[in-house]
Amino acid sequence: MASDELPPYSQMILEAVDALKHPDGVPQSSISDYIESKYGQILPPEHEDSLATHLAQMKDTGNLVLANNGGYLRPTGSESQSAPPKRGRGRPPKPKDPLAPAAASPANPARPRGRPPGKAHSADAEPAAKKPKPAASSSGRPRGRPKKVKPAGAVETGIKA
Repeated sequence: MASDELPPYSQMILEAVDALKHPDGVPQSSISDYIESKYGQILPPEHEDSLATHLAQMKDTGNLVLANNGGYLRPTGSESQSAPPKRGRGRPPKPKDPLAPAAASPANPARPRGRPPGKAHSADAEPAAKKPKPAASSSGRPRGRPKKVKPAGAVETGIKA
């Protein structure tokens, strides 16, 4: 079969970029013309689409660099090790403390949500008998606000002025 003799597109693209050596980068049309002139008889009919796909893939992986004018270049040493990868958005997570006890595994099992039932309402408790009310408090004072104390010198006559 003829496609067995065809090298991978990445190899053909790098060969074309090296052979053409444009200082401003090799345009896609020049790369396509070079590949067609060298491998024209055995190229598949979807050559243009495959070339565009492989050029974009090689640009994304860093095997090729896209110049300002749209040409493709091989990366130089400074471009391949340029800026470090960008940080993600938002605040970074706190570093994990290896000495801290594991908070994820508590000693007691998780309690259910809500207020716990009272002792009288629990399922296993027997209904409690009514307790007699306690006697009045032993202090001898009545409940509530104390009565208003009248002055000692005031005498009620019963006559209104």
